Amino acid sequence: MFQATRRRLAIWYTAVTAVLLLLFATGVYLYVRSTLIERIDDTLNHVVEVVERSLVIEAVNSDLSQSRINVEASFRDNTDTAEDDHIDLEWFSPTEELLWSTFSQPLNLPLHFNTTGETVKVVRKEDKSIQNLESFSTSPLVLRQVTQRVQVGRQVLGYLRVSHPWFEVTKPSRQLIFDLALGTGLMVFSVAASGWFLSGKAMEPVHESYQRLKQFTADASHELRSPITLIQTNVQVALTDLELAESEGFIPSHYRQQLKVVERLTQRLGKLVNDLLFLARQDSGLIKEIFSPCPVDALLIEVVEEQQLLATEKKITLSLDLIDPPVCETDPELLDNWFTVVGNWDQLIRLFTNLISNALQYTPPQGRVNVELARIEVTNGVSGLRYNSPQLLFKVKDTGIGIPTEALPHLFDRFYRVDPARTHTTESIVTRSTTGSTGSGLGLAIAQAIVKNHQGQIQIESRQGTGTIVTVILPVTLDS
Repeated sequence: MFQATRRRLAIWYTAVTAVLLLLFATGVYLYVRSTLIERIDDTLNHVVEVVERSLVIEAVNSDLSQSRINVEASFRDNTDTAEDDHIDLEWFSPTEELLWSTFSQPLNLPLHFNTTGETVKVVRKEDKSIQNLESFSTSPLVLRQVTQRVQVGRQVLGYLRVSHPWFEVTKPSRQLIFDLALGTGLMVFSVAASGWFLSGKAMEPVHESYQRLKQFTADASHELRSPITLIQTNVQVALTDLELAESEGFIPSHYRQQLKVVERLTQRLGKLVNDLLFLARQDSGLIKEIFSPCPVDALLIEVVEEQQLLATEKKITLSLDLIDPPVCETDPELLDNWFTVVGNWDQLIRLFTNLISNALQYTPPQGRVNVELARIEVTNGVSGLRYNSPQLLFKVKDTGIGIPTEALPHLFDRFYRVDPARTHTTESIVTRSTTGSTGSGLGLAIAQAIVKNHQGQIQIESRQGTGTIVTVILPVTLDS
């Protein structure tokens, strides 16, 4: 229980930290990426301004109203500087015809007037010679571009397009993603380790307190058993002596009745202490149970025979149905062990006795209690594989007073008993205890502990005034 709580705490620490780190890393990445893009756009706009100032504008045929750009004179001095900064220039005529470019091959991109910067992807064909064989391969080229229209007055002299390689953004971005992923992974791993350590430290005082409480319960139950046994023994001896003294007329007969009441109360107290001791030992997990093959059919026959006396006394029909194996099953060894499970004989006896006696206790006269045992195959899936797991299905159906719907979720709580005001019969108001013994409220808690100890499941279905069905599923073999 404490290991599961510690594991959940560590997982929560790690999950919350991982989400925060992921949000932080995403914010850093988006900020750095946007900063890189803004830096490239600023560089492109600066280049546009510099080139515009260095353009050589000439008059056309001595007509001062018409001008043109001297391309050779204008771009001769800017080529080396642009290449050093990994920037390419293109000059287009007013009719959008490419006149000059620093690219080895034309981009063949339509001219798109844009002064804020845009990202374009160009697929270019490059000649490659391998072993004197010519072949063509395509390589994508991603660029960040700014296009500026150059004009004098209302006359458009041409268009200047400035391009910057996009890898100036992608390369540091990839490196940043790798660094952030590595740092986040190491941080999450460190938080998981520290979370596991800190959750263990936080659970230590709770674990110690819980262990002391369980040890106290076990010790108290153990210490109470001896005086209760002595009281019961002395009462029985006194009752025996009373019979002799009573026959001789020395002691009044009502003394015998009082001692019988003390004996019954002592038995109930002893039963309660034994139940508490059993639950304390199960909670501690310190006692290793001894499991061996148990024929459940023989066990149930024995329990039903023991409970038949109570059923006859209350005029209740108690029946046992053992579902036979299918006709197609011919394995003799399997048929001999059809109802055999690996478990603890004494605990299974206690489990079925509690459930059957509980059904008998709260079933009115002329009612029915049916016990059913069958072997089923449950299909399980693990890592994409499917296999059949044999299990035993045990059911106890009664026609008793039933349980209120609001009480069903609490039936396995210790010392819980249904409110008597909610459970009426035609004869009297009956308190339906969730125990198969003397109404201490521990019977079903013990049954659940036994079922869990055998890696099984227990379920209760009930409708008030109709009856109750208790279902127990036990695996034939236990997982190690």
